[in-house]
Amino acid sequence: MGSTQTVAVFGAYGHTARFVVAELLERGFTPILSGRDTDKLRALGESFPGLEVRPASVDDAASLDRALSGAAALINCAGPFAATTAPVIEAALRARIPYVDIAAEVEAVADTFAHFDERARDAGIVVVPAMAFYGGLGDLLATAAMGAWAQADEVSLAFALSSWHPTAGTRKATQVSRRRRDNQRLVFTDGRLELRTDQAPTGRWSFPAPVGEQAVLEEFTTADSVTIPRHLKTSTLHTRMTVEAIKDVLAPDAAPPVAVDERGRSDQTFLVDVVVRSGDTHRRAVARGRDIYAISAPLAVEAVSRVLAGQVKRVGAATAGEIFDAPGFLDSLSPHLLFELGEVESGGAVRGSASATLRPAAG
Repeated sequence: MGSTQTVAVFGAYGHTARFVVAELLERGFTPILSGRDTDKLRALGESFPGLEVRPASVDDAASLDRALSGAAALINCAGPFAATTAPVIEAALRARIPYVDIAAEVEAVADTFAHFDERARDAGIVVVPAMAFYGGLGDLLATAAMGAWAQADEVSLAFALSSWHPTAGTRKATQVSRRRRDNQRLVFTDGRLELRTDQAPTGRWSFPAPVGEQAVLEEFTTADSVTIPRHLKTSTLHTRMTVEAIKDVLAPDAAPPVAVDERGRSDQTFLVDVVVRSGDTHRRAVARGRDIYAISAPLAVEAVSRVLAGQVKRVGAATAGEIFDAPGFLDSLSPHLLFELGEVESGGAVRGSASATLRPAAG
């Protein structure tokens, strides 16, 4: 679906934000480039001739108001989100426009729900945090797998990354998030979130082919630990990440992502595997694609497109799975990822149902 509507992008010069700007243009939107660093904004503007550049700072409410003037929606890509989320949402509330961000910081996402749901409802606008690879994609997959179930005994979310070269933004956001948690892990168990100080256990997880069985870090803290149990009724949520990816991202000399195609994507591939269980019945939703930073762009832009089209279940602060038609949303991402939905057969294969979809990934 195309649109000529204007969408402000705050922090537009960041690594993921550049994908967001390009995706907006491809979808027919007109981005407004905004952020705190004037020099970086001007340099970005030279890469996208004709787009308006509007410097703004979270410490200057008037500058944020000017940046959002005439915009139909706002996508916040500026981390650390612990510092940007509240003032930028405040600006969206003043402008009475929907807000979407790509935050992966667990605490920032939780703060958004705690402080802005009621206010956004009163204003009649939509606020969607964590509309990205972490927090958004897993929530959509878990929601699709749950289907019409009222509750599940447990939800298992496992990430397999071929490699993980962190951006500067990832490094900074991770440091901020860990400081806020005092280096503790966040785990959802027995129907509540817990902070743990012991060493995270390791185990093995059988991913769908061709990834297969991999060593994983259990209790891997992600924004999904907040988004999924916010609206899906389950007593336990397991979040796992392949051990090799953890080694990559924690390496002191880890290099940033390197573009290998015309879209600017790296050669990193991902598989996100969600299994929900009710009794002896298991349902599985799987997404496969390329570059965890690049995939955040179509997730965020599709969210904006659906909000502006009125394709939402309610107003207020909500997760992706809570507010959108999850299978339809995932299906719409077919140019960017493979989405598969079904029940788990013995041996871990996905047995497709009438509602299962499978789309070819681009590239």
